Amino acid sequence: MLFTDRTDAGKQLAEALRHLQGEEAGESPVVLGLPRGGVPVAAAVATALGAPLDVIVVRKLGVPYHRELAFGAIGEGGVRVINDDVVRRGGISRGDIASVERAEKAELTRQARQFRGDRPRLELAGRTAIVVDDGVATGATASAACEVVRAQGAARVVLAIPVAPADTVAWLRMQVDEVVCLSTPALFSAVGEWYRDFSQTPDEEVLALLKD
Repeated sequence: MLFTDRTDAGKQLAEALRHLQGEEAGESPVVLGLPRGGVPVAAAVATALGAPLDVIVVRKLGVPYHRELAFGAIGEGGVRVINDDVVRRGGISRGDIASVERAEKAELTRQARQFRGDRPRLELAGRTAIVVDDGVATGATASAACEVVRAQGAARVVLAIPVAPADTVAWLRMQVDEVVCLSTPALFSAVGEWYRDFSQTPDEEVLALLKD
């Protein structure tokens, strides 16, 4: 499946998410886009479902000697998720954990201020949260975002993505309540190859979408 651009992907994704519309006594789910590329997709989903839109700012906590391997994640509101098993197996010291957290907290604060400004984040307690990205490869960031959303009180976490490798989707299904993925191509090398237009999403576009 080839998408025209992120808005097209979001519209198609919304059709696959119709079963969540007006869930739980008429209360719409909350749609959360991962910056930057996930926000245009999420905006199209939110518009189609008549749901509120927000950005989910999350930072992976990477193992010092292997940054791609996450031992946890942090999110807004002081949310902190640590995988004790990875910490133990990786022999990560308390000092290492503190050092990585310090650096990532600074970046989290900067990004949250950049994308949200003075607006408070949407309250997720007791709600269904739909976490949206423009696609995933390893799924590490998406998984971290979903963990943070759960820790922020979401009653149900749904990950919605246009495209991803089948094995990644199978792994993600064990992390969340539901995964909605439109395409799982057998030959997958990068998310961008499944879009005609996969140009970078500028900060200005993200900010404009979040203000609408």
